[in-house]
Amino acid sequence: MALTALIDSSLLEDTFTIVPRLDRPSTYKDHQYQGSTTQWDKALANTATLYVGNLSFYTTEEQLYEIFSKAGEIKRIIMGLSRNSKTPCGFCFVEYYTHESALECMKYVNGTKLDDRIIRTDLDPGFREGRQFGRGRSGGQVRDEYRQEYDEARGGWGHMRAKQEEERRIQQEESYEAISTVPTGAELQINSRLGRSSPGYRNGN
Repeated sequence: MALTALIDSSLLEDTFTIVPRLDRPSTYKDHQYQGSTTQWDKALANTATLYVGNLSFYTTEEQLYEIFSKAGEIKRIIMGLSRNSKTPCGFCFVEYYTHESALECMKYVNGTKLDDRIIRTDLDPGFREGRQFGRGRSGGQVRDEYRQEYDEARGGWGHMRAKQEEERRIQQEESYEAISTVPTGAELQINSRLGRSSPGYRNGN
C-alpha cells in the first residue's frame, strides 16, 4: 500500500497550512475603500501596488528604489506625507508593472530592515490621489497620534504624548519661583556650613 494512502487527507492538508504563504495579504481593509469586500479581494488578486509601513521619517525615495527594485521593475513610488507640513510621515506606496513583482516583494522584502527599522509591506488595491496624505488629526499617520513611546525616527513623541509633555513643561515653569531674597539668618547658616566666618566673607573680608 502506498504511503500516501495511509495519511488522512485532512491531516495532509493541515500539514501544508501550518506555515502561511509569505505573499499572502493581511486581513486589513482600508475603511475608506468604496467597494465591497468581494471587490477588495478581487483587486488584491490582480494588484501591482504595495503599501509600505513603519518607515523612518528620514528614509528617502532613493533608498526605497534601491531595495524594492530587487523584486522587480518599479513604475513609481509615492511617498506618504503629513497633510499639514507635506513632509514624509513614515509610509509609501510602491507600484510595480506586474502583480508577480508585487508578490515577489511580499516574499523577500517584507520584514527586512531599512534605516534600522523592520518595514512592513501589504498588497494594496491601488493608489488614488489623496491617499498619500496622513489621516491623523495632526496631519501624520493615525498610529503616531496615540503612540506613547519616544521614537526619534518618527518625530519623537506621538502627537498626544507630545502635547502632554509640553503642558507639563509649561506647568513646571509656571510653578517655579526664583529666590529673589534670602530669608533672615539663612545666609549665616549657609556660611557656617561652608566654613565661612561671617557674612562679610563674600566681600573678601
